Formats: sequence, C-alpha cells, structure tokens
Amino acid sequence: GELDLDPASSETANAVVGARAIYTANDDGLVPHWFGRVWMNPPYASGLIERFSEKLVTHYKSGDVSQAIVLVNNATETAWFHQMASVAQCICFPRGRIRCWQPSGILVAPLQGQSIIYMGQNAAGFVDVFKKFGLVVML
Repeated sequence: GELDLDPASSETANAVVGARAIYTANDDGLVPHWFGRVWMNPPYASGLIERFSEKLVTHYKSGDVSQAIVLVNNATETAWFHQMASVAQCICFPRGRIRCWQPSGILVAPLQGQSIIYMGQNAAGFVDVFKKFGLVVML
C-alpha cells in the first residue's frame, strides 16, 4: 500500500520509498509528529536507533501511527529490538542479507542479517508479501 511517512529519509531515498512525507537529518525526525502508515529504516548509530525505535512505539501505541514496517539489523539481543517486537504482529527474517541501496546505484552488502518488523492490523497482508523473502513469524 501507500506510505504516509518515512521519518529517517532523504530526497534521494524517497525516490525509491515513495512516502508522501519525509523527515531528513536536517528536520531531525525525532522532533516532528509521526503519523499514518510509516516506513522506517532508522539510523543504526548507537543512541539514535534506540530513540527512533522508542518514538515509533510511542506513536504506534497512541494510535498516531496506524501501521509500520521497519527494516533493521537482526539485533534480537538489544532492548530497542525487544521494544518494537513487543508491539509487532509479525517479523520477517530474510534469507540472506539485504543489500543496501546507495544513491550512486551501487548495492552494498551489510555485515549482519536484517529483520523486517510489522506493526498494524494487516498481518495477513504482510505475511502474503514477505513470506517469499524469508521466514515470517507471527507474534
């Protein structure tokens, strides 16, 4: 479906993501209000990923965010991962590592595996789309 917001983006990345609204590093995505259907690939820097995860969970619990799909490293041992998983309906654990798109068009392989976390009321739709990429666990 359509995306209303990407809170950790850039104009170049949004050419691929296609969210109606984006927050860039210049906007400081942690400050503005989050809403609607969210796509998030948060900054992975220590300190930032925790804050982006917490903000997403807060807005999801309040109902401001109706659905969210989050691409993160498969860091199941971290508090931020557990925080998002505690409100998620599904998590996809992809086969292999997801190659990261760069604005230059070059794909870069990350050093660790990823997971795709879904929050929302369309778990069946998420499973339908993501089961071809790997194991989808319903929570």
